[in-house]
Amino acid sequence: MSEFKTVATRAAYGQALVDLGHKRDDFIVLDADLAEATQTGKFKKEFPERFYDCGIAEQNMMSIAAGVAATGKKVFCSSFAMFAAGRAFEQVRNSIGYPHLNVVIGATHAGISVGEDGATHQCNEDIALMRSIPGMTIINPADATEAALAVEAALDHDGPVYLRFGRLAVPVVFGDDYKFQIGKGVELKQGNDVTIVATGLMVNEALIAHDLLKAEGVNARVINIATIKPLDKDIIIKAAKETGAIVTAEEHSVIGGLGSAVSELLCEEYPVPVLKLGVNDVFGHSGPAVKLLDEFGLRAENIKEKALKAIGMK
Repeated sequence: MSEFKTVATRAAYGQALVDLGHKRDDFIVLDADLAEATQTGKFKKEFPERFYDCGIAEQNMMSIAAGVAATGKKVFCSSFAMFAAGRAFEQVRNSIGYPHLNVVIGATHAGISVGEDGATHQCNEDIALMRSIPGMTIINPADATEAALAVEAALDHDGPVYLRFGRLAVPVVFGDDYKFQIGKGVELKQGNDVTIVATGLMVNEALIAHDLLKAEGVNARVINIATIKPLDKDIIIKAAKETGAIVTAEEHSVIGGLGSAVSELLCEEYPVPVLKLGVNDVFGHSGPAVKLLDEFGLRAENIKEKALKAIGMK
């Protein structure tokens, strides 16, 4: 990681809930016996009368959230991504997605960087699952700044939202002046040789890869996609037209995530070479988070190699 201030996006999520709680009283927070890990415990401490622990019963928690939302109140419900998206998929689909309710799912501990918790908890399939639900908005923040802004945006959004947060402390990429808007990507670096489209903790790696490529005379464009659904089609198509090659980078399976969304779009709208970097079709395993990122090829050097290969395919 770069030598920046590092904060886990799950920590930013917990603090954002507290900050919003002081400003607004139109929402409640649910958790499934993981408040310390998901960081919703911060909200519980400040607003105990607006916090409900549903126990180790994620499916029931989603049903409760749906019932509360049906009365007109907004709800945040939190658990690990593996449980929120995986174990409770049917309830999310049928009770929250189908009636298009205002429930925000704060899913923490996503991706391979869960580390020592191992394969059963390293959820690399959650974006794919949530993308399959009609009307579900999916946001995967790159850092603490974007995470906090995404929480507030999700609260004001009409319809269900899946917020994806990580356990690992990651560099704070954006300053206090950063603007976030649901459904809009952001061009972070200009370039015309190749475009790197990144999400989550891979955004910082993409910025490092940009510098590595620049040292070799390659001008790479870097785009941050926090909102994976709905995807910012305009910024992706423009990049494809102007650079002619795309590399996607995500801490998620290469099946069904950002890479799939970008590939599906460009296949129909403006076909160019698209190379996907993510967790290949494998399960993770226990180990230190940073070493797992190295082992599974989720680093700037890996992005650079993909970018050079994509350029050669133009």
